[in-house]
Amino acid sequence: MLNHKRSALSIALAVVLAPTLASAQSTQNTTTPAATAATAATNLDTVQVTGIRRGIENAIAIKQDATSVVEAISAEDIGKLPDVSIAESISRLPGLAAQRVAGRAQVISVRGLSPDFATTLLNGREVVSTGDNRGVEFDQYPSELVNGVTVYKTPDAALVGQGLSGTIDMQTARPLSFPDRVIAVSGRYQKSSLGRAADTDPYGNRFSASYIDQFLDKTLGIAIGYAHSDMPIQENQVGLYEPWTTEHTTNGNRPGVAAGTYFTDGIKALRRTGNNKRDGVMATIQFRPNNSWTSTFDAFHTEAEQIDTANQFELNLSNYNGNYTPGLLVSNPQVNANGTFTGGTASGVYPLVRGMYNKRKDKIDAFGWNNEFTFGSVKLVADLNYSKATRDELNLENNLQLTPMPQLDTVGVQFRQDGFSQISPGLNYSNPDALFLTNTIYGSGYGKVPKVEDRLKGGKLAATIALPEAMASWAPDLDIGVNYADRRKVKTQSEGNILLGAQGDANIASDLQYRPVNLGFAGLGTIPAWNVPGAVGRYMTFNPVDNLDYLIPKSWTVQEKITTAWARLNINTDIGVVGVRGNIGVQMQHTDQSSDSRYWDSSQAAGNNIQPYSDGRKYNDWLPSLNLAFMFPHEQTLRFAAAKQVARPRVDQMRAGLEFGVDTGTGRPGGSGGNPLLDPWRATALDLSYEKYFGEKAYVAAAIFYKDLKSYVYTQSVDNYDFTGLLGNYVPPPGMVVPVLPTGTFSTPVNGKGGTLKGLELTASFPLEMLTDSLRGFGVQASATFNKSDIQILDPESASSVGTDPISLPGLSKRVYNFTAYYERSGFEARVSQRRRSDFIGEIGNFNGNRTLRYVVGENVTDAQVSYTFSDSSTLRGLTLLLQGSNLTNEPYRTYAGSKDRPLEYIEWGRTYMLGVNYKF
Repeated sequence: MLNHKRSALSIALAVVLAPTLASAQSTQNTTTPAATAATAATNLDTVQVTGIRRGIENAIAIKQDATSVVEAISAEDIGKLPDVSIAESISRLPGLAAQRVAGRAQVISVRGLSPDFATTLLNGREVVSTGDNRGVEFDQYPSELVNGVTVYKTPDAALVGQGLSGTIDMQTARPLSFPDRVIAVSGRYQKSSLGRAADTDPYGNRFSASYIDQFLDKTLGIAIGYAHSDMPIQENQVGLYEPWTTEHTTNGNRPGVAAGTYFTDGIKALRRTGNNKRDGVMATIQFRPNNSWTSTFDAFHTEAEQIDTANQFELNLSNYNGNYTPGLLVSNPQVNANGTFTGGTASGVYPLVRGMYNKRKDKIDAFGWNNEFTFGSVKLVADLNYSKATRDELNLENNLQLTPMPQLDTVGVQFRQDGFSQISPGLNYSNPDALFLTNTIYGSGYGKVPKVEDRLKGGKLAATIALPEAMASWAPDLDIGVNYADRRKVKTQSEGNILLGAQGDANIASDLQYRPVNLGFAGLGTIPAWNVPGAVGRYMTFNPVDNLDYLIPKSWTVQEKITTAWARLNINTDIGVVGVRGNIGVQMQHTDQSSDSRYWDSSQAAGNNIQPYSDGRKYNDWLPSLNLAFMFPHEQTLRFAAAKQVARPRVDQMRAGLEFGVDTGTGRPGGSGGNPLLDPWRATALDLSYEKYFGEKAYVAAAIFYKDLKSYVYTQSVDNYDFTGLLGNYVPPPGMVVPVLPTGTFSTPVNGKGGTLKGLELTASFPLEMLTDSLRGFGVQASATFNKSDIQILDPESASSVGTDPISLPGLSKRVYNFTAYYERSGFEARVSQRRRSDFIGEIGNFNGNRTLRYVVGENVTDAQVSYTFSDSSTLRGLTLLLQGSNLTNEPYRTYAGSKDRPLEYIEWGRTYMLGVNYKF
């Protein structure tokens, strides 16, 4: 509660101070124009804004000059933040919030909507992704290679690839925008507070270098950047099985637990260790031989390899121990007032020690060639782009138990909602010589080999045409254009059991053993850790396939061909003393979407069971938009925007993959799968924003937004679904006497009822020297966002964690706060940043490789940085020394099932400390 009050107080302080700042500026504005000009000339001669302040002021200038409602981060701001990826920088902007994955900010929600509703651009072009969906994983983009970010909260007709909640445009450097050569290098040495475990030490490193230069009398520019990071993966976790349910206690299947008690069927404690390596390269060549032609070619490459192993102790509480006797008996059960089981002692259980290995290699390549031509009063832009992403993944598991079988145990458990749940076994699981790879209660192992390829190519042709003099006084020009994008995403997933080799049960040899991991945080001692792929290679066999009946739907291809045309009239005029800027226009999107996959037809003869399946559709969307900015005296801006918006459906929901069968007793067909016929999310949006600027030093703003979503994509059971297209080759089995019906029930994503989303955003950024000179060098940035929605959705695929009742929008936090306090003077810089969000429903990937939703406890993440830059008069000029700290309060990541006293995950990633150096030639 204290932190909430502090964040709210920060915003309140900014609003209270606004009149004071305005009064100060009003007083300044009473000076004569001659005096103002003289003062400005003096300031230009004596003041050079650098570092944090420079980044903030650049971002303020972008926001003030925009005709849309935007938020921005500049290059200096990104370079100075204690951030590993661009995601953490973006998440500090007003109205944006990040979800952490593996301790890193990875996906971004804009204005309370999940990442599905936002689009990400790189240099104005939509980019591919390595996930199953279209959402970008931002931690793949090194902050060192990004020159700036602009988030468009309102669209205009010429914004191609616009999202429904917002459009995030990342920009790399344009060398001809720099006055001189720039050569810079930086390095960081990192340490995790969780320390060494298994084969992973707590240390990591980052390195980057950039070169920007101009040639041929500044008509040719080159920018090259490289960034490398090698970071340890360190994680402590306790997880509980889902669902929490009363079903089994009511049926008497959990002996010792009272009927009607909410009970979970298992618990695990693990230490995850590994490394995440990432290399990124960007290059830009810019040629401007004259004022009539500018040609820019840019390339971006990033590849990452993440290898980690979770060594875990796991306890099944579902009354299954391999069918040994005695079975489960829970003694001394503890149940809270909410009917939730919180602890007790379980006997007749057979715990496992498991090794869960994951290796993932991601690669993204993006290329673009842009040409701008000016022919008198007409400006032409021609742009070509190509991007491709690939993901290759390997998941392996080893399962160990004490032998000879059975070695049943009596284990005490205590479930906690605000800390690590505790496990107290009676037997010893620390001795690797007593644990064997064997056919455990979960088998000997299982493996998967998912692969994703995402390819996008396109081109754009646009023109800006100056309008006749009669119109130029209020509408100087008109933009028209067309863009074509062809995207193809392919997913395959082979799987299979990992079986014991000819030697049978095996004890893992000492040369494959790592340092034991300590699970003391969960009440356990140490357990063995080992080389999982090494054990599979030596003792086991793994032959993954993709042609079994339950695997067929997991492979699919989705293709989208989108033609976008637009016309936008730009407005720039005066109404009395009020300046008016903006635009009005319309965008047309023609979409041709399709998907190919296969399904299993059990009625066919062996060898012919796998059948192809394809479907798709075409449609048009007309998207009018209006953006107006009224510039009142004293640097006050009032913005209004109205638009129709769309967001493309999730790629994995558009898959043609499906499961299908016929009930031989009733003749009624049934199945489940994706839906290539989905419409996009559609909405009507209104925005109103008031902004008060104080030059480029400071501003305060208040904005309200309203979105009316006409529909939402739900997974539903559709009755009377027409199966005619799948029944053409169906052969009734012998003995089936009822006719095959043409319709049945199909579970699939469909466009259902929508609703409204509205919110309030308050923002302030100012140096405290505007209040009193005694605070020179100090400054604050603060924002608060309050969201509300009446949209309720159903997600049967996530029922085990979020239940079967309607839930709120995924990604929606009702409150999001960001606060930064900084000091910068005489080369010394210090900054503390805090981002906080309330509870929300987050998206994770489950063991099956599918998307699932979970309730996530709100979090408060605090980062800090101090640095010193040597002055130009020093022999060490250009050198900056810095110390950074991330997640300083070791904020946990917590999920739960409907009620917080029914925890699912409690994870800590520890604090991260970095010592670094920057050098600019």
